Amino acid sequence: MKEKSIKPEYLPGGAKREEARANAVKYLQAAIPVTQQARHEFLTTVLKFTETEYLDILNQASNGALADSVWN
Repeated sequence: MKEKSIKPEYLPGGAKREEARANAVKYLQAAIPVTQQARHEFLTTVLKFTETEYLDILNQASNGALADSVWN
């Protein structure tokens, strides 16, 4: 079986990186039986999002609640 890999255009610097970010927000919002740790691991290891990008995606997925909880 062929090993799956991410297309270069979805990796950092790729033409479709913003599309990957939008899909990552949907992934975090999805009601699927996956732990937050597994989601974090997938986004940072497989899709190569930085921790800063991950936190921004998480904030978008929570409609800004993450940033609000830090400042209020």
